[in-house]
Amino acid sequence: MIRNSMGSEELLVLKNLNVWYTKERPVLEKFSLELKRNEVVGLIGMNGAGKTTFIKTLSGLLDSFHAETVLWEDKPLMLRDNGFKKERYIVFAEDHSFQFFTFREYISYVGASYGKKLSDIEELVCGFHFEEYTDVLLKELSMGNLKKAYLITAFALKPKLLMLDEPVNGLDFQSTEYLYQKIGEYRKHGTVLFSSHVLESICLTSDRVLVLEQGQIKKCFAGQEIEAGKIREELKE
Repeated sequence: MIRNSMGSEELLVLKNLNVWYTKERPVLEKFSLELKRNEVVGLIGMNGAGKTTFIKTLSGLLDSFHAETVLWEDKPLMLRDNGFKKERYIVFAEDHSFQFFTFREYISYVGASYGKKLSDIEELVCGFHFEEYTDVLLKELSMGNLKKAYLITAFALKPKLLMLDEPVNGLDFQSTEYLYQKIGEYRKHGTVLFSSHVLESICLTSDRVLVLEQGQIKKCFAGQEIEAGKIREELKE
């Protein structure tokens, strides 16, 4: 763990977050979570548990929520604040925005929007076997290659908080292995929140695994506790 010189290890603290599409039926209720600096956290749960809803809330796409406490680097945070937007990047399970951009145009736009000079792009393009598609419109890419375009952008951008929602979906075997490698290396740059329904991928990459059930974190596994069998039993209960 890389400690911040200011003292606290916490990057993001959420307490008693409620999120709803219909007020009477919250998707997340009394949801609390802490993300530390420079760690990989896996979020797993059955379909409908609220994984994607949580990531959409952090991304600022939802405004139907209330939280008792939201802290970013020990300071109060508004999730839809423009400053916070430049501290995180999200790879969604499905994303059809910027469809008339090529990959080169899109990654240039993202760099300008975040005010960053992006590095390692060519290495990432090769690692994800994306060389043939850099000048193809995003709308013409297959699901797997579109996912690669956003993953390359994410790892080149190196935000403090990188959120990956079902990032393995659509990837070929070699690209999946490369993704695991890049997630493991990311601790040098920031924190990864990795949401997936593929238990094995979570176990291979995470420092902590959070089990989401009925809108709340029901269990946390860390270190040697992270075993697929143990977590699978927790999901069955």
